[in-house]
Amino acid sequence: MTNSAFVKQIDNRNFLSGVGFKFNLTKFPKVDFFSNSARIPELNLELAQQSSYLKNISVPGERLTYGDFTLRFLVDENMENYLAVYGWLKGLGFPESGKQFKEIITDSDGQRDPKVAFCDGTLSIQNSNYREVAKVKFNDLFPISLTSLDFDATNTDVQYLTAEATFKYTIYDLVSSVT
Repeated sequence: MTNSAFVKQIDNRNFLSGVGFKFNLTKFPKVDFFSNSARIPELNLELAQQSSYLKNISVPGERLTYGDFTLRFLVDENMENYLAVYGWLKGLGFPESGKQFKEIITDSDGQRDPKVAFCDGTLSIQNSNYREVAKVKFNDLFPISLTSLDFDATNTDVQYLTAEATFKYTIYDLVSSVT
């Protein structure tokens, strides 16, 4: 006979660490983003107002709003990860030629597909043993900003450059990997 009070208890009493995660994009499988900061975006439920004699009452609405996804990453020595986001952003926003825009919206078969400008991404969350416990799957990501890189020859210690990219997306799903 099991005690019902113990059935409702959490099995694993360890806390989730903020250092166990990795991020990848389907559009750039060869580019490792060396992520050093990521945040699962906020999720908000819009409210509806129910009229009442004395006071309007808030009730759950019908629409969710999602915050932006921001990723801070170490820039690799060849700048591949930074240039990948830079080229993607520039191709979407202000291509210098028709060819540059065409590259952004052409699939691997050479067919024009505006959906190719977007891609899916996955933020894998890891436990203290660096085993995946959950995934945040972003659908239809596209960049909206990329921070500058600050070079400074007066630094006495080596400081590796980091950049921050902000993305919009259609929706994200948080899926547990623990069975």
